[in-house]
Amino acid sequence: MKTISENACFGGVQGVYAHVSETCACDMTFGLFMPEAAKSGPVPVLWYLSGLTCTHENAMVKAGAQAWAAQAGIAVVFPDTSPRGEGVANDDAYDLGQGAGFYVDATEAPWAPHFNMWSYISDELPALVGEMGCDLERQAITGHSMGGHGALTLAMAHPGRFRSVSAFAPIANPTQSDWGKKQLNAYLGADEASWQRHDATVQMAKGGLDVPLLVDTGTADQFVDLLKPEALAATIALRRQSAVFRMQPGYDHSYFFVASFMADHVEFHAEALIG
Repeated sequence: MKTISENACFGGVQGVYAHVSETCACDMTFGLFMPEAAKSGPVPVLWYLSGLTCTHENAMVKAGAQAWAAQAGIAVVFPDTSPRGEGVANDDAYDLGQGAGFYVDATEAPWAPHFNMWSYISDELPALVGEMGCDLERQAITGHSMGGHGALTLAMAHPGRFRSVSAFAPIANPTQSDWGKKQLNAYLGADEASWQRHDATVQMAKGGLDVPLLVDTGTADQFVDLLKPEALAATIALRRQSAVFRMQPGYDHSYFFVASFMADHVEFHAEALIG
């Protein structure tokens, strides 16, 4: 593993690291904030999955998670959103290819050799951050937009792994949205049965979650018709899932929205991780 940078941050360290990923068959980069409490031993970890077009850096710089995580004594992992580099497939559109991995394991050409973000986030990267001082017995997960979709679906597919789940403006029903149909068809093929495990609304209906859930979406979100929050909200109600689902008046899809409610989300996860 290569250290790209390490900076003092709220008493802890904000690092950026690169490593050769066997899962994605290329170099991958991620950010990791370690609070001062990590000097005394392993600390709980919050995963932050970013949205379309983002790298590890967007949330690391704009979301404001470190201040609140430092107070709680929680590490925060900021993975990249896709494989990158020479020889990695790409597309001219912003919502497919590099920067748009959609947190699935691709089975279709030309994506299958590298686009294995589901396995990367589920298996390879956790093993690595566990060696860096993160306590994998105390994990929580959140994400924004495409990353909210990833956080919800990964949590429902791995019961018992995460103690809490949250999402900022998640793509909530991708099998019924143009933010989903395009990517799932490209990465997984035309058989829509293979898409189901990657739809939070579908998975909520099938099994839901047995841990606390918090979802925030802005009422002025310019992409709300693509996100379909109403589908997830209705399914939460039908399942009588324990959840806090909030539509925040006047907020859009930007990192100004994410930063405005980051303290709420970190506090929510700290309660589950630490008590």
